[in-house]
Amino acid sequence: MSRAVEDSNRRMLRARDAMDRSYSQPLDIPSLARIAHVSEAHFIRTFRATFGETPHRYLQRRRVERAMFLLQATERSVTEICFAVGFTSLGTFSRTFRDIVGESPSTYRRRPGIAAVPTCFAMAWMRPSSFGEAPGQEG
Repeated sequence: MSRAVEDSNRRMLRARDAMDRSYSQPLDIPSLARIAHVSEAHFIRTFRATFGETPHRYLQRRRVERAMFLLQATERSVTEICFAVGFTSLGTFSRTFRDIVGESPSTYRRRPGIAAVPTCFAMAWMRPSSFGEAPGQEG
């Protein structure tokens, strides 16, 4: 791997780490591009090439992953969870959750919890891989 590719990957990882740390905060492409020290257009192209999805899709998936945990582990309302993970609209949250998980947040919450299995297996099973695919139904 060339030094330029390593440097590019490091920059994209820096931005993705910022998204992971601050997923519940308002994040925009200009600020993420500044973290990566690249232009906005270059950031979007390079992020997608590096991670296989756009920054927006990654952030939405990350927020939904956290919401999945909160729905199973807490008694907080769907609306509270929506805002806690960084969505500003319940409608957008519900639509995005359904697109990624394959069911509504309320339906997901009623699902029985995961049986006692190693955490790494549970996380791999529960992690949505991309929009439109339910867990365990990778294409």
